[in-house]
Amino acid sequence: MNNLAIDIGRVSINHYGETLCGDHSEEVVAKDGSQIIVLADGLKSGVKACILSTLTAKIISTMLAEGLSLAECVATVAQTLPISSEYGVAYSTFSIIHIINNRRAEIMEYENPRVIMIRDSEVVPLHVRERIISGKTILQSSVELKEGDTFIMMSDGVPGANADLTYNKDWTEEHIGEFVSALTFAGYNAKSLATFLIEECDKLYAGKPHDDCTACIVRAIKRQSANILFGPPVTINDSARMVDLFMSKVGLKIVCGGSTANMLAHHLGDLPVCFDKTHVRIEGPPMSHIDGIDYVTEGVITMSKVLEYTNRMLHEGMRIEEADNDAAAILLRVLLEDVTDVTLFVGLAVNPAHNLGIKFHIKEDIAEKLATNLRIMGKNVKISYF
Repeated sequence: MNNLAIDIGRVSINHYGETLCGDHSEEVVAKDGSQIIVLADGLKSGVKACILSTLTAKIISTMLAEGLSLAECVATVAQTLPISSEYGVAYSTFSIIHIINNRRAEIMEYENPRVIMIRDSEVVPLHVRERIISGKTILQSSVELKEGDTFIMMSDGVPGANADLTYNKDWTEEHIGEFVSALTFAGYNAKSLATFLIEECDKLYAGKPHDDCTACIVRAIKRQSANILFGPPVTINDSARMVDLFMSKVGLKIVCGGSTANMLAHHLGDLPVCFDKTHVRIEGPPMSHIDGIDYVTEGVITMSKVLEYTNRMLHEGMRIEEADNDAAAILLRVLLEDVTDVTLFVGLAVNPAHNLGIKFHIKEDIAEKLATNLRIMGKNVKISYF
């Protein structure tokens, strides 16, 4: 493994008037630790397209993750899904990016718009070879990854987006590559890039897309860590060990909780815990400052709000820009936009103010649920309890 991590962002809009999206993207981690990202585009739109694309993406990603060959995946998809009586097509189109050891990207494409690669904010042509599998022409390419490499996977509703039913010749794969490459220069994450691209498509469609549109952005980024100290330990004698472990970790240092901040400041030589003047305008519980620590916030209320934000993003489609102007929003942006790995140091000492007979282990509950959400969002998360 190298010092790279993979950042993935996916955004879709439905064909106008349809409840379900006919595109489906799937991401799985294989037994060998490699990552497989599949974007499938079902035939036409609506319920049938949704079923076709979902089955295609799940079959391919699951089989590849189990170590089966692409030929076996394509043959299984062809044998499993029904043939369209109208079009004579057995399954949806698809694009696959297989990330191996964070060093190499294996790209496989079947009749989707071509995958676009961007390196150093410029579109780079992929060296493609054709392969016939079960009578289908599959395009394959391989890339040794560098930091910043960005790949655009998209469904066929993205190129040619137009307000009328004609194909927009000013919005081809070439124009899309130029559009996204200009944005990569600003350092946006994968989700933001996918959002900008789909918002542009929606604008070109005048808010009434003639087809489902999905963009899946895959970026090779430098691995960055954040370490969160959340609550004092059950046994006061563990305080020094907890602080030493927290401070020894490479990456951003975040302390959540007043008593936690005081404990840390004491073990670092009675450092002062001061009001953080740089965040004076935020709403809710104020932030503090300790020399050598990147962020110091209130504890349970702030972390509960971070958890709430991640729940809303996963289940309600909330965008990060919609978060309130508070400390939880600051931490949310750090966790989602600035880092790839998160380590939680959670102390399980009970604060009498929280022990009201509702939740005895409230910090543990928050930590576990937040870790689950962050993992779904593509972060590597570890938890240590004290």
